[in-house]
Amino acid sequence: MSKSIKAVVALGLIVLAAACARDNTVEEEFVVVDPEPISTEPVYTGKYK
Repeated sequence: MSKSIKAVVALGLIVLAAACARDNTVEEEFVVVDPEPISTEPVYTGKYK
């Protein structure tokens, strides 16, 4: 094989290895949000109110 074909194949392998290595190190961030209560609890206001 000629030197140019070997260089293209080597460059392709390097790019492929770099792309595979980069995908493994990606961490997904997620945020947990507590839902708001649908209704509030009744408050004690006294016996005759």
